[in-house]
Amino acid sequence: MKKKSQYDVYFGNASKMDELKDGEVSLVVTSPPYYNAPFDYEGLFQDYDEYLELLKNVAEQLKKKVAPGRIVAIITDDMLVKARKYPIVADTTRAFIDAGFQYREKITWLKPKGYIRISKRSGVVMAYPYPMYYYPDNRQESILIFQNGPYQYEDRKQMSQREQKRNKIDLTDYNKGDMYMNTWEITNVLPRKGRLEEGIAAFPDEIARRLILFFSHLGETVLDPFLGSGTTMKVAMEMKRNGIGYELDKSLKPIIRKKINQINKEKFKINFKTRKDAKNLREIISI
Repeated sequence: MKKKSQYDVYFGNASKMDELKDGEVSLVVTSPPYYNAPFDYEGLFQDYDEYLELLKNVAEQLKKKVAPGRIVAIITDDMLVKARKYPIVADTTRAFIDAGFQYREKITWLKPKGYIRISKRSGVVMAYPYPMYYYPDNRQESILIFQNGPYQYEDRKQMSQREQKRNKIDLTDYNKGDMYMNTWEITNVLPRKGRLEEGIAAFPDEIARRLILFFSHLGETVLDPFLGSGTTMKVAMEMKRNGIGYELDKSLKPIIRKKINQINKEKFKINFKTRKDAKNLREIISI
């Protein structure tokens, strides 16, 4: 009997994922909040230590919930806040290594040159063309790949020929899109007014698609502990995987539902559950 697809969204803090069984998750694709960034949740964290504590707690939870040998992919980057640069890539890497993960890979997500700059930091030199005024625009982010111990590659031999064929990667697509490189040039999603992602720092579907393609099998469970607008779950559904998401901001429920229903068309039931620790973040931050 074919197993029914499952999609669960929990509104609450991902520092606790008691709803999940240990080893239930095959892949994590997520992008944590950008630390107090003006284009994301500005002022959400009291200080950088509080932000790091969240990363450490989530890493420890994922160590238990992710199956042995499987992957956690974190989309993040260093952040400039009030003239100070925070080493988020290095600190995220340290948090996951300390939690017991192996550091497997770093992919650079390169945004197209000239594609509507947000920071425009390079303009400082234009105003002050002297040494020490150089601040380059950032057109890249890091995709950090962590592995929960060694993967048993011989398990593939236990699959039926049909299963292996269904999970085989299309090598034409693989080569044509330069996916074999550790630099992926993909257009970013801008949180423009009027868009579904307005005010939300969402990542492109294509990043989620590639990570799900390379690191999971059909019917497995993909988790996003910082679900945001629901990109990971939407793509997981498109690619015939189960999806689980945690999101602290319960005001995002209609946005998540709308994004997923772009492809779901009510075919699969999405279970929304709100815990006591869920918040309306935009109301809190604007106070």
